[in-house]
Amino acid sequence: MVFNVVTPTLTPYLPERTKATGTGIIIAPGGAFVALAIDLEGHQVARWLQNKGIAAFVLKYRILEKHQEGIPRDLNMDEAGKYGIADGIQAVKVVRQHAAEWGISPNRVGFMGFSAGAMVASGALLQQDPATRPNFAAPIYGGPFGIMPAIPEKLPPIFLAWAQDDALALGAGIQFYDSLKAAGYKPEAHIFSSGGHGFGMRKQGTTSDHWIDEFYYWLEARGLTRRKAR
Repeated sequence: MVFNVVTPTLTPYLPERTKATGTGIIIAPGGAFVALAIDLEGHQVARWLQNKGIAAFVLKYRILEKHQEGIPRDLNMDEAGKYGIADGIQAVKVVRQHAAEWGISPNRVGFMGFSAGAMVASGALLQQDPATRPNFAAPIYGGPFGIMPAIPEKLPPIFLAWAQDDALALGAGIQFYDSLKAAGYKPEAHIFSSGGHGFGMRKQGTTSDHWIDEFYYWLEARGLTRRKAR
């Protein structure tokens, strides 16, 4: 875990050129905007994708200064997340600007986030400027935790995953899914019977252990795991 992030960073995990698919994914770890689970929901995910030929970029976004143990009771998620969301939007721009250098296609830049990081991913996804949205998004056990934003037109493909015994993010995940459906979208949704909150890359002997495999199959079905000429 990391705390008190005041300067955002982006750490690239680039696959070997011979294996590179041309797809890149920004990864935003969770931690309720007071911490970042940078390993379980960041570096481990990035290395998994890198081994599959997908470039990954771990985003260490700005979070609140930590003054106490746990999550503050009066935490306003919209206020707490605004800087992280701004960093997420900027990360999409940076990755596209460096696409040629990093061996990816600028029209194959995705955004994955976990818990509060899923709110960052959804913020980048739902922004009003379609030119700076990611080309696909994967909010994992999370989404907008505050006021549900308006769902804009022409959103890219969306992958969602959560566990039914998630005491923290179940409501937010369902609300986001329902809002997308009501706006006419058909997000891919994987709802695991168990796994709790924050499963990330942790192996627990539940079906949620295989969420990232399901995500990879979803990318494969969209042609995003095949090498593309740049």
